[in-house]
Amino acid sequence: MIREAIPDDCSRIAKICEYDLGYKCDEAFVRTKLSALDKKRECVYVAICENTVVGFIHVEKYEVLYFQTMANILGLAVSSEYRRRGIGRALLNKAEEWAKLMSISLMRLNSGSSRKEAHTFYRNAGYNEEKKQIRFFKRL
Repeated sequence: MIREAIPDDCSRIAKICEYDLGYKCDEAFVRTKLSALDKKRECVYVAICENTVVGFIHVEKYEVLYFQTMANILGLAVSSEYRRRGIGRALLNKAEEWAKLMSISLMRLNSGSSRKEAHTFYRNAGYNEEKKQIRFFKRL
């Protein structure tokens, strides 16, 4: 089952972020972020198996001056013990449905260069590699 995320999902989302994506965060941090979502331009969906959140996807309306409006996948992860069951594909499909409801016809996502298994997954889901990028950070 795929449904919109609720505050009770935050603990499992935080665990998936940490153990399956490699980002250290906790339930309180995820709860703060989830409660601050701008529902007019973004959404988080979760996948439920055996009454447990086993994956999530975060999608946003992505506006730039130089290209058409896109739906940008900000995060997609499925707990390792639930992979290869169609859950990731179901989450992608839900994000694509959301994009269509928002009158968006182009999907976008970034995936770290080391995530080879994810790249294969995205290609199999019909996503094409467009370009190589380098991500820059500056702490303020």
